[in-house]
Order: sequence, then C-alpha cells, then structure tokens
Amino acid sequence: MTFKRAILILFVFASFGIHTTDAQQTDSLYLTLPEVISIARDKSPDALIARHRFRRSYWEYRSFRAGYLPNVRLEATLPNFNRTIDAITLPDGSETYLERTLARYAANISINQKVGLTGGEFFLQSGLQRMDNFFTDTSTRQFLSTPLSIGFRQPLFAYNAFRWDRQIEPLRYEEARRLYLEANEQVAATAINYFFDLLSAQLEREIARTNNANYDTLYRIALGRFQLGKIAENELLQLELNLLRARAAQENAQLSYQNKLMSFRSFLRITGNKPIVLIAPQPEKFFQANPTTALAEALENTSSGQAFARRMLEAESQLSRAKAEGRFDAQLFATFGLSQTAVRFGDVYNNPLDEERLSLGLTIPLLDWGQAKGRIRMAESNLELIRTSIEQEKTDFEQNLYIKVMQFNMQQNQLLIAAKSDTVAQKRFDVTQKRYMIGKVNDVLELNNAQIDNDNARIGFYQALKNYWSSYYELRRLTLFDFEHNKKILARPEDVLR
Repeated sequence: MTFKRAILILFVFASFGIHTTDAQQTDSLYLTLPEVISIARDKSPDALIARHRFRRSYWEYRSFRAGYLPNVRLEATLPNFNRTIDAITLPDGSETYLERTLARYAANISINQKVGLTGGEFFLQSGLQRMDNFFTDTSTRQFLSTPLSIGFRQPLFAYNAFRWDRQIEPLRYEEARRLYLEANEQVAATAINYFFDLLSAQLEREIARTNNANYDTLYRIALGRFQLGKIAENELLQLELNLLRARAAQENAQLSYQNKLMSFRSFLRITGNKPIVLIAPQPEKFFQANPTTALAEALENTSSGQAFARRMLEAESQLSRAKAEGRFDAQLFATFGLSQTAVRFGDVYNNPLDEERLSLGLTIPLLDWGQAKGRIRMAESNLELIRTSIEQEKTDFEQNLYIKVMQFNMQQNQLLIAAKSDTVAQKRFDVTQKRYMIGKVNDVLELNNAQIDNDNARIGFYQALKNYWSSYYELRRLTLFDFEHNKKILARPEDVLR
C-alpha cells in the first residue's frame, strides 16, 4: 500500500466518526450505498418504468420475428345466407328478375411464408365450400373442394420493406436493450443523489446538535466569567447570539432531514416507520479510466453507437422507398392446385381436376409532373442531413466523454484534499475550543470562524464523496463498462422479463 493511499484511508476513517442518536437505536435500518442502489434498481419508479419500456421493445421485436415464421390461418363463413331479387340470364340469352334464396358455407386453412430476401410470399392452402339453393318446390346442394393449392406472390420492382426491416429491427431491439442498461445506471446515479442528500441532512442535523450543545456550554462558561468580570459584555452577547442561532439551525436541520427522509423513502418505496441510518461509503480502491478505452467501449456498448447505425439505415431505407414508389412496377402471381365439385360430400374429393393461375400485372406511370423525382431528391437530402448530424453528434459525444473521464480521474485527488481539509479543520476547532474554555483564547470571533470552517469542511468532504460516486456512475452510463472490474455491463432479457 502506498503512503498516499494509507494517508487517504486514515483521513477517510477519521472523517467517519459520526455518532448520532439514530445510530444508537438497535431497531434502525442501516443502509450502505450499494444497498440503496440495489433497492433503487429493483423498486424505484424509474427502474420500473425502464423495465416496462424494455418489455415493450422486447415483445415488439418478438412480434417482428414471428412475422417471418410460417403463418397458419383458418377462415370460415358459417353461413352466408342471402335472399334477394337478382337479374338472371335465361338459356335463350334474355334476362329477368327472379327471387333467389341461397346459403353459402366456406372454410379455408392456409399457411403463408414471407420471403424477406425478395419481398414475396409463398402460400399453401386447402378449402371446402358448400352452396344451398332454395326454390319454391325444391332445393339443391353443391360442394366445391380445393384439396391443395400452392401459390406465390412476388412484386418485382417494388420497395422491399421486409429486406430493410430485417436489418433495422435487430438494431432497434439492441438499442432498446442498451437503453435499458443505461437507464439502470441512471437509476443508480439518481439513487446516489437521494443517498447523499439524506446523508448530508443527517450530517447537518448532527452538526447542528453538536453546535447547539457546544454553544450552550460555552455560553454558561462565559456567563460565569462575565459575572466575575473576566470578559466584556459584548463577548457574552455574541455567545448568546451564537446559541440562539444554533437552536434555530438545529430546528431547521431537523426539518430538512425529515423532508429529505420522506423523499428518500418515496424514491425507494420503503414503507414503515423504522428509522433509517445511512453509512457513508468509502472507496476500497482507486483506479483511473483510460480515455481511449472509454471511447472504444462507449461506441461499442452504448445505445448512442447503435442509434447512429440505425438512423443511417432508416435514411437509406427511405431513399430506397422513394426510388421504388411511383415508378415502373410489376407483380407476379402464380398458383397451382386441385379442385372438384359434386352434389354429394363423399364425391367432392374424387378425381380432382388441375387448376392453374398465372398473372403478371404492370404499373407504368406516364406522367407524374416530377413527383417521383421530388421524393427522391428529398430522401437524398434527408440522408445527407442524417449523415452530417451523426458526424457532429459523434464529435460532441467524444468530447463530452473525454471531459467526463478527466473529471472522474481527478476525483481521487479531490477526495484526498477534502479528507485532509476535514481532519485539519476538526483539529483546529478542537484546539481553539479547548483554549477558549481554559481562557487562553479570548476572541470569540476566532472560535466562530473555527467552528464554521469545521462544519464546512465536513460537509465538503461528503460533497467530495458524492462527486466521486456520481462521476463514476455517470462514466458507467456513458460507456456501459465497469472500469473497477474491467468488464462490460451486461444483462440478459430473461432476467428483466421475470
């Protein structure tokens, strides 16, 4: 262990010498910073919102992938009853209006499979129909079967949404997964703020109690000295004023503590009235973050790097759509199957006949007054805009990350300075207070200054602790990398979807 680290640990332990009334209660709930972060990630509203957002993204991606699996569908009409007067063509070619009463029944089962590479669709289906005609004196019944029909639909020059979605949707899901991890780190950062807000209020309440007790003792001593004529009246009045201020400060500190405690309980959703005592964290070891490593991990791990790639693909997809729509298009449709008709159900599947269909549809825009060209130009401009924006955002991201790394790397020295300042200020106040009580220091302003410096140094040390942990978790969120253990921050979807 280096001398510098040994000195820092010494100062840290010296600064944690807080003995509060709450700390003496055996039924208090003692919480460390890691425990608070763990509770926040499990129960806090921010964590629950992040979890549900990821669940929604997860099921959106599952639905997308399911769309590329074979789709089995059953369609049925049971029945379709129709009683109307229609125009009927007679055998001699003339037409007349006759009353018709009929009922149709149909059932069809099909299997459809999308082809992402081409944007087409295969289908396999089988169906059965029945038609009942009701006349005045009789009725007839017919069956029509399609035991098997195989077909294919293929747009030849249209925009292939399937192809682009297969590239974009996995990126979108991966981005959502990384956003969840970043939200987890942001929950930790928020928990750190609540933790240190309450810890500082806990400290300030203890300082106010201590100051009130000290000034009460000093005032009683000064009152005795004044009665003996050893000090001037203005010094007594100054100590009485300090005592009154200390009492007011104690009440304000208690109110502030209760306010911060309620906010703390609300964020962590802690119920009950058990007193909460926070244990100030102390870094077990210090480490430095390399800016080059941080940048590489950030671009590889975070949602920002994933979003850059997704946004470029989306812009390219829109350009592809603009080029495909409003121009020459063709659609191919082909089926081959078997069919048969009969008046009895038992004969409808006997000796089925071939059934083939083939069609090729063409769409040729002859005059669109430049609409297609305009859409292409807009899509091209949008692509360049996205590309320029991403380049600028990458530059800003890299600069911001570099600053965050530098801020974290300086926290070790900042914490060392704050710990040493706290120890020095505490020693100075103790010495000044003892000298005043034995009469070797007669200037009450010197005592006031020592007390103020001591209080500020203790609060400053806790602020340095807060800055250290806040900076660390901010760096974790920006990189999704654990520099302390030198590993990536990962999560499995199944752990989130429990």
